[in-house]
Amino acid sequence: MAFTKTQRLQFSGHSGATLSARLDLPNGPLRAYALFAHCFTCSKDLAAARRIAVELAREGIAVLRFDFTGLGSSEGEFASTNFSSNVTDLLSAADYLRQHYEAPAVLIGHSLGGAAVLTVAGDIPEVRAVATIGAPADVGHVLKNFGASLDEIEKNGEADVDLAGRTFLVKRQFVEDTRAHRIKDAVAGLKRPLLVLHAPLDHTVGIENATEIFVAARHPKSFISLDKADHLLTDPEDAAFAGRIISEWLTRYLAADTPQATGPIEYVRVRETGEGTFQNAVQAGGHRLFADEPESVGGLDSGPSPYDFLAVALGACTSMTLRLYAGHKQLKLGRIAVDVSHAKIHAKDCEECTELERSGSGRIDRFERVISIDGEVSEELREKIGEIAGKCPVHRTLEAVTKIKTVVK
Repeated sequence: MAFTKTQRLQFSGHSGATLSARLDLPNGPLRAYALFAHCFTCSKDLAAARRIAVELAREGIAVLRFDFTGLGSSEGEFASTNFSSNVTDLLSAADYLRQHYEAPAVLIGHSLGGAAVLTVAGDIPEVRAVATIGAPADVGHVLKNFGASLDEIEKNGEADVDLAGRTFLVKRQFVEDTRAHRIKDAVAGLKRPLLVLHAPLDHTVGIENATEIFVAARHPKSFISLDKADHLLTDPEDAAFAGRIISEWLTRYLAADTPQATGPIEYVRVRETGEGTFQNAVQAGGHRLFADEPESVGGLDSGPSPYDFLAVALGACTSMTLRLYAGHKQLKLGRIAVDVSHAKIHAKDCEECTELERSGSGRIDRFERVISIDGEVSEELREKIGEIAGKCPVHRTLEAVTKIKTVVK
């Protein structure tokens, strides 16, 4: 059973560059939206970030993770960015969620991303709780990774810096901006519940950083040791543990009266996302997905088309109806598959239509349904399956005269 699903998204960052994002959504009721900030020079696709997002989505928390400007799949030049621009990118991500889904109630940051969420939390009023993983107590901590390149930056204004096996051009403005931030001041004025997760054996950002953050924070605050984990949580079990701990901790702070926790809506809501010409976000109960059109007609091809959804409804209803029939009759019916295609044809070419229907001059919608059953099926049962398929409620709805009431408000 799939507990989560991921949507690919894009939005504009601090400089107008297009930032690449993933939204990990639960398949069940939605408790809240969370915003995840990745570590320095990492990306949204870091294994630990994916694992943590999946664990949270399993528990009903949607997670938006994105690449900061100039990193991963996002546009822009890394050399023009700094800690302040990362903070602004986070605000842009929060605005995107607010406009197209719901504002983030939770901020989660890994390493320098942890310092960023601590800095930005006060500027996002909807935030109810903040969690950090291996975060430094001082933004300037990141400069320790520059080694001798730091002197070259100070002297020449820029230098190529080797970070985790990759080379990045870093300019003096990055260093100056980094030194200007005081994380502990932001922590002291956080006024939100804080969870600090840190590994005692973290050789990249020492455990003393967790102590400084924890001491600076006001209650309610909590600390969880990540035992033998490394800084990047490369062991999947360590990342999964962090995700489960954050999810469980959040149950105390995601109140039942929040809009996201009131349970699934009783109707289908379709709303434009603002991305592309046709993309719409679809909410059906506790489920989230996209509706769109193919690229060939100007869409982004990010989800099924409206007629695809009709075909899905017919195919799913057919399969479910046949399974109910097999259970009622105690038939050992193999796995069912239903292929549905749609076309508009001339009425005169419709073989299934009555003579009166074929006499029309216009076009009609025709769905072709092919039902496949694993295993042997007798001719008698084959005919019965066709008969029962015709009794599926969606089949009857499509063939009946349907009325639609529209209210514009």
